[in-house]
Amino acid sequence: MEYALTEIASVPVRVHCAGRTDTGVHAFSQVIHFNAPVARSSKAWVVGGNTNLPRDIRIHWAVPSASDFHARFSAQARRYRYVIANTPVRSALLQAQVAWHRRELDAVAMHSAAQALIGEQDFSAFRAASCQSRTPMRNVQFIEVRRRGELVILEILANAFLHHMVRNIAGALLAVGDGRKPQRWIAELLTGRDRRVAAETAPAAGLYLVDVDYPTHFCLPPTPYGPLLLGTKP
Repeated sequence: MEYALTEIASVPVRVHCAGRTDTGVHAFSQVIHFNAPVARSSKAWVVGGNTNLPRDIRIHWAVPSASDFHARFSAQARRYRYVIANTPVRSALLQAQVAWHRRELDAVAMHSAAQALIGEQDFSAFRAASCQSRTPMRNVQFIEVRRRGELVILEILANAFLHHMVRNIAGALLAVGDGRKPQRWIAELLTGRDRRVAAETAPAAGLYLVDVDYPTHFCLPPTPYGPLLLGTKP
């Protein structure tokens, strides 16, 4: 992205992102900001930037922002979606877009167990050993697990996330969904705060950053939701 914007500005451009994602994770609404070193139209940033980007990255809009706007620190919440293909055979076409789980999953049990994660709590049991956050406290505002045909979809909204937090939650819920663990296990993990006894980290391919929420006074355009696997926001 910095290379693409630098090509338009003809001088170096440094960008700041709403949040980082692991290799293999997808994003429909990564938000960035940069201090424009030269005057260019919004169309120039979008069309010119896309000309210099690989085909799997696209700029959807560019607007002037307030001087106090910061893509990361101005965000109020972030929404992630984890998509699992619950099929006997792994999809050949979607292997990089969804996670895969062969054993039958009980989405109702997963949803019920996940409600223990609501609220501001210590998520040490779901943070990566390499996490650099100064605190394990995060506020999960919404979490839902639902089935849509052969897909089981985990939706989670929080003020911020720890490194691997969503993928670790997904891994634990998979153990509940296929019967390896009881529903109460999620609450026990949360209380125990021990990552070593939790489930393995779920694959990156199923994870999507789908929305970043900012205060309305910044007047940012709506999230460009993709039509596949997303549906509507709660």
